[in-house]
Amino acid sequence: MTKRKFIDGLSSKWMVVCLCFFLLLPLAIGAGLVFKSMGLFDGRSIGALIFSSDWSPSEGKFGFWPFILSSLWVTVVALSISIPFCLLASIYLTQFAPRWFLNFMRPVIDILAGIPSVVYGVWGVLVIVPLVSDKIAPFFGTESLGYSILAGALVLAVMSIPYILNMLLEVFRQIPIELGEASLSLGSTKWEMIKHIFLRKGATGIISAFGLGFSKALGETIAVMMVIGNVVQIPSSVFDAGYPLPALVANNYGEMMSIPSYDSALMFGSLLLFVIIITINVLFRYLIYKSEAL
Repeated sequence: MTKRKFIDGLSSKWMVVCLCFFLLLPLAIGAGLVFKSMGLFDGRSIGALIFSSDWSPSEGKFGFWPFILSSLWVTVVALSISIPFCLLASIYLTQFAPRWFLNFMRPVIDILAGIPSVVYGVWGVLVIVPLVSDKIAPFFGTESLGYSILAGALVLAVMSIPYILNMLLEVFRQIPIELGEASLSLGSTKWEMIKHIFLRKGATGIISAFGLGFSKALGETIAVMMVIGNVVQIPSSVFDAGYPLPALVANNYGEMMSIPSYDSALMFGSLLLFVIIITINVLFRYLIYKSEAL
């Protein structure tokens, strides 16, 4: 065997090993969480754990429904805020803005993406929480301490925007400009060209960007934990405090040794978050498949 063939064979095997590692990693994480959660199932059904709202670890009551709803509330509200901003900003930057402005905005977006989440959390405590309690809640005729689902969603929306915006810019950049020029030459307006060419051709990438943004937002911990209130209750409005699953695990992991089954409960909370993210990814993959079939 020549040296060249030996290096080729070694490179191929190394790439297969790397691929297998990434394929097996989610399975290993899921299996580990299931194994660590098994202690919680003694005398408790999965349905009771998921849909119960009784949370009292010292009495052996572990109901995750308030945490699941808080996670979904803050994530859905955050994406409802960030998606229109990202979509319109990406369209403007790629279709209307001068080239120098796009080149100027790219490093700005990268800087926003690189800011640590704890800095966003501090900014949320200093700016967003007072804004919600003093301005937004009174505007809607209600009262709020500011530490709420809305405060968490606003911070999360700002954190998600750089990631989603970067992906959308790449999606629109990959669409051949000749398609748009052909549409304009046939009499389309600029907006009709964007609607029928860029949004339709980029539908798959747009859905992927929103799906990744959703998964990232759902798992964010520190910044959301600092502004959402961390109150175990079922939120009835965006001005109520909440307690998402990542914050539950991060806040209580050090206390688990003193309370029986608390360790398994926190691992089960992580497992729920893991399953929710997988379910969301499968849903977005289905939407991508349907958009490709159109």
